Amino acid sequence: MNFSSKLLENAVNEVSQLPGIGKRTALRLVLHLLKQPASQSHHLANALTNLVDEIKLCKQCHNISDVDTCEICASHSRNTEVVCVVEDVRDVMAIENTAQFKGLYHVLGGKISPIEGIGPHNLTIDSLVEKVKKGLVKEVIFALSSTIEGDTTNFYIFKQLEEFNIKTSTIARGIAVGDELEYADEVTLGRSILNRIPFENSL
Repeated sequence: MNFSSKLLENAVNEVSQLPGIGKRTALRLVLHLLKQPASQSHHLANALTNLVDEIKLCKQCHNISDVDTCEICASHSRNTEVVCVVEDVRDVMAIENTAQFKGLYHVLGGKISPIEGIGPHNLTIDSLVEKVKKGLVKEVIFALSSTIEGDTTNFYIFKQLEEFNIKTSTIARGIAVGDELEYADEVTLGRSILNRIPFENSL
């Protein structure tokens, strides 16, 4: 792809690094921004800069937040004894959209995947175990995607929690095997949370 401007080429190269964005799509997006008022592009740039510089991870659940403790963990209306384990913030948003879950979350930050070099130490599993050790949790719900990596992660965490006297459950398989949680429709996902089953029954 030949560029008439080095500035344009640099911008296209940066945008094309985003997931699912190829060089042609990146070029279209960059040219679109150039056609907009400069103030609009500056607002976008500022929003991204502020996001990178100021975003925090909740100290309780590792969800993305503007403050040290996210709104969900800080809420007095949530059931603090039930924790739903998810892969990332997109899954928190998907489950929250169902309005069927009133407990807290624990965001792992990924799934165990030896092929990608992601092991248990790369995730926030240790802090989940610490919560359970303190006796603050009575039920852990596994809500990871029905993939090999998701099932492997579920089983690893289950073994870490096995010695503690807590209930472990998993969302019902209304979610098709191999599906990512964020793409499930709200009704199906909501029912999967409500109709969760004991984790050992899923083995």
